[in-house]
Amino acid sequence: MGPSLKKDLHELCLQQINQRITTAKEAMDAAQAAANAEGKSSAGDKYETGRAMMQLERDQHARLLAEALKLKQALDNLDVTRQHDQVQAGSLLRTDMGNFYIAVSLGKLTLEGQEYMAISPVTPLAGSLMGLHSGDAAVFNNKKFRILELC
Repeated sequence: MGPSLKKDLHELCLQQINQRITTAKEAMDAAQAAANAEGKSSAGDKYETGRAMMQLERDQHARLLAEALKLKQALDNLDVTRQHDQVQAGSLLRTDMGNFYIAVSLGKLTLEGQEYMAISPVTPLAGSLMGLHSGDAAVFNNKKFRILELC
């Protein structure tokens, strides 16, 4: 593990978040277009109900977009070139229970045949790791595991 791997993993996270942003924007636009079309082809209560449903759908996609933009901002605030000697936001670590990138919550990622869990610094798992060093042991859900490598 090293800085280039962390940079590649960071880029993979960014790609996934950018895809979420694009998908949310497209869905918002489609819902808005459907709401506008509903007004042109219907009248009365049916028009109001259909338009309200499309507005709710648009609002839901707007929330997803806002969440994705927050993730992107959190990711943009991390310095991927920085080498860490203790676990903190931006750390990439290998443990005897798996590999973790403490950045944003995206779940399981695969890079070069290896699996990594992208987790937020505010998750309970990350909280159990914060401040630890390579070689230290952590306990999470009554399971003990060791940090084998950290960057």
